[in-house]
Amino acid sequence: MYSLLITLWVGALWTVGYMVAPTLFHMLDDRALAGRLAGQLFTYVGWLGMASAAYLLVFVALRKNGAAFKSSVFWLVLVMLLLTVAGAFGIQPVLAQLKAESLPREVMEGAVRDRFVAWHGVSSVVYLVESVLGVLLVVVQGRGLR
Repeated sequence: MYSLLITLWVGALWTVGYMVAPTLFHMLDDRALAGRLAGQLFTYVGWLGMASAAYLLVFVALRKNGAAFKSSVFWLVLVMLLLTVAGAFGIQPVLAQLKAESLPREVMEGAVRDRFVAWHGVSSVVYLVESVLGVLLVVVQGRGLR
């Protein structure tokens, strides 16, 4: 279950973030629809990440007993969890509020466009950092079992 969850979580991060979302924006003529679909997929990946991280942290803590804090796997998962939580409960609500403020227009046509672009950039950087940490997690995952 340990390796499967790491694979599922990191695979979902990379697939949705760097394959599915760009494809939606490339293939759909309606950018607002593409954004809503991508946003929903990012939400699913976030919940998958939080559930996976909870399991992985408990697994490593039980497996390593008191030495969990010395485990690179433990710290990678914890930082990835914190980034996921920051995105889901900090950044995404700000983006949703900015979208709501722009109604009845689309957010990129409204007065809040610049703030939305800035927060979207923050979200993208957080996601990129989490994705890179995910690759590191895949590379060092065997250390969590020893």
